[in-house]
Amino acid sequence: MLLTTPGITPSMAAVLKGDMTPTTPGTTELAVNGDVVLVRADHPHLLAALRDELGITSPKDGCSPSGQCGACTVLLDGKAIQSCLVDLEKASGKDVTTLEGFEPEERNRLATAFAVTGALQCGFCTPGILVRTKALLDQKGKDLTRETTAGRLGGHLCRCTGYTKIFDAIEMLRDGTVPVPGLPTAIGESGTKYEATQLALGDRGYVDDLTADGMLHAALKLADHARADVIRIDTSAAALIDGVIGIFTAADVPGELRVGIIDTDWPVFIPEGGRTSYLGDVLAIVVADRVDIARKAAGMIEVTYDVLTPFTGADAALAADEDAVWGLDGNVLSRTAYSRGDVDEALRGSAFAVHETFFTQRVEHAFLEPESTLAVPGDGPLLVYSGGQGVWDDRNQIASVLAIEVDEVVVELVSNGGAFGGKEDMANQAQTALAAHLLQRPVKCTLTREQSLLMHAKRHPIRIEAWAGCDADGRLTAVRAKMVGDSGPYASVGMKVLERAAGHASGPYVIPAIDVEAVAVRTNNPVCGAFRGFGANQAQFATEGLIDRLAEQVGISGWEMRSRNVVTPGVVWGPGQIMDAGCEGARRCLDVVKPAYDAARAAGKAVGLGLGLKNSGLGNGSLEISRAVVRFEEDGTVEVRHCWTEMGQGIHTVALQVAASELGIDPTRIRVVVDTTRELGAGQTTGSRGTLMGAGGVADACRVANEAGQAIGVDYVGEYRVDWTNALEDGAHNPIIHSAFGYAAQLVIADPNTGKIEKVVAVHDVGKAINPMLVEGQIEGAVHMGLGYALSEEFPTDDTGMPTNMTLRSLGILRAKDIPEIEAILVEVPQPRAPYGIKGVGEIGLVPTAGAVAAAFHDVDGVWRNRLPMTIHHPIQK
Repeated sequence: MLLTTPGITPSMAAVLKGDMTPTTPGTTELAVNGDVVLVRADHPHLLAALRDELGITSPKDGCSPSGQCGACTVLLDGKAIQSCLVDLEKASGKDVTTLEGFEPEERNRLATAFAVTGALQCGFCTPGILVRTKALLDQKGKDLTRETTAGRLGGHLCRCTGYTKIFDAIEMLRDGTVPVPGLPTAIGESGTKYEATQLALGDRGYVDDLTADGMLHAALKLADHARADVIRIDTSAAALIDGVIGIFTAADVPGELRVGIIDTDWPVFIPEGGRTSYLGDVLAIVVADRVDIARKAAGMIEVTYDVLTPFTGADAALAADEDAVWGLDGNVLSRTAYSRGDVDEALRGSAFAVHETFFTQRVEHAFLEPESTLAVPGDGPLLVYSGGQGVWDDRNQIASVLAIEVDEVVVELVSNGGAFGGKEDMANQAQTALAAHLLQRPVKCTLTREQSLLMHAKRHPIRIEAWAGCDADGRLTAVRAKMVGDSGPYASVGMKVLERAAGHASGPYVIPAIDVEAVAVRTNNPVCGAFRGFGANQAQFATEGLIDRLAEQVGISGWEMRSRNVVTPGVVWGPGQIMDAGCEGARRCLDVVKPAYDAARAAGKAVGLGLGLKNSGLGNGSLEISRAVVRFEEDGTVEVRHCWTEMGQGIHTVALQVAASELGIDPTRIRVVVDTTRELGAGQTTGSRGTLMGAGGVADACRVANEAGQAIGVDYVGEYRVDWTNALEDGAHNPIIHSAFGYAAQLVIADPNTGKIEKVVAVHDVGKAINPMLVEGQIEGAVHMGLGYALSEEFPTDDTGMPTNMTLRSLGILRAKDIPEIEAILVEVPQPRAPYGIKGVGEIGLVPTAGAVAAAFHDVDGVWRNRLPMTIHHPIQK
């Protein structure tokens, strides 16, 4: 039986003081939430004792033992501290208080404030922030300022919210104005997120918070070299460690060794006689009765290598005759190309032209929850609890590795602690499932932060050489772009990212002649794949740079240049798609942002404007299906089942809101479930399509239920599908590449002397805001991520393929004190053929940001920037 572990559990080896004397060897006495307990003295830190032995799971482990994320914060004698930094000796004799030990009224008040303001999304960081908030309020009371709050939150990372609504929640608590929370009752109404209070308090478990009877723990052994022949894997020393139950390698895989979302080229293990292709390759999985033993044993596995020179540059890999990746032919993963018109002739005839090369960097997702999998065998199907973005893909790939039928595996989705694209590929699901399958016992495997950084796919670094021209009035005549992206060794969705970058190379502009080529290259650097923006932000950093350079030559403002070239219904865009009425959103965003743009210029501020578009959905000829089930139960509840991963974006809330509105019922009656026992969907929760597709499926299921009279005990199934897009290679004269686009104009306002960014005005056309408060939160979080992309974030590697930024702090993520004011303004121009007119918002939020920052910096010092990340001090680099 699967269960969460929300409090002190003596059955898990923790005992009350009365059951064991303080002098028991190898134990430490702690006072936790008012109880005196004895725990093993060999825990590496207080967090491990709380979670692994006492079963207290509100403190989350995002980075132990570095203390850089703040998710594990507790009170130690009333002072907030990251528990992974506290050894047991230091904690002994002090009062340890976690959220579980707060008074019920205070727990409710804290959680409610964060819920009603939209101050949490995935929720993984929130319990730690609530603990910090209590400490701040106890210390400062009514004197607590926003500035003090921002500084004191420096030890906390939130990758989802952008901090704006966290500040709002803390001010609400300070002022004692916390209202009664309420779920939204209709489409277009702001309301609290589904499960918000449980998430805030850490009561709704993530995978690593789950346990099962007889559960074992596993750890992975990763490669020591990015490119090396594996001569021998010696597990003998590891196997002798007391507590080790089993060690498994490629030799134990009964089925397919390679998996993948698109191409099946990614080995779940590198065997003896095989070759590593990056430092995230897995050589073995160790299973033990405790996680610390499993990790110690994994470190004891001895591997003999013949080390080879890795390919760590895309150009070198392209030029090489030798294959970078074991078992795969050639170093070109994909090549995407299209053209319209005569670009050479158009450029020759242009009144103004520009030629520039842009460089974007590799970036780590830094979701706060490291990847975790729990696999539970039994009399029925193998149950695999996963936080992945594509549980059906997980299921199919696990079945292929185990050589069993797909109906012998059920992958249960557990809402995850952030993803941003980084949990599309399997991480440790296949290895964990293999261990559980072979041992016939439950096995849980959770990656360390360092392993997570090494294993999952990153944002592509892309070099974009681009040319553009315009006439004397500033109307664009032509664009040419040549892109080369470092995709790492395995496909993931790298070919689709470069395809998307190519397709978005024209931005939201009318360009009569265009010629684009994008190449994804295999190297021995980290795998690159899906990440919020999915190639559109890389491409449009270049496009916006071209637009601003041409505007300067023409002698018009950045706003005016965009206004003269923005798409309108009926024009031909990019690869040849005829734009529909939904593209009016681009013009509306420009018009809405103009007063702020003019006011900032009149005030003498440095300003930069970015305009962007981002597709919603897979497009490119994919068949996209979203099914949902509505069921009325005897007890009066209504179950809504859908097929999308909840990872903070709010798809559960969308499903609830649509059902409440369409069925005309109180939302408190609704229970939202991700149903993985039947085929409800097609593909990953990706491409800013969850809200659009999910709302369509739920709305149709409600229609069916209403027409049938809402009978008790009946599964009413609905469906929404997109089956009218075209692939580039289809050869259509005017292909429909994507079914929907979101649009955004972002204004960056900076100090003209220092370049310090003071404010970002983000105007977003979302088609229809199902829950405006949650939409604002998505935009604010995306702007925060976009500013980091522009200014500070990077995940470089050295010439051995080893990433050089291997801690959360070194990634350059902006902290609470670094965030300028963000004003989110919603525009609603309906998307034809989309349910309620919805357009995606998850990714578009960071597409225009870097270009806008670059323009603002140019307004400060007159220097054009072509490389990310950028600072006000770094000139253009050739």
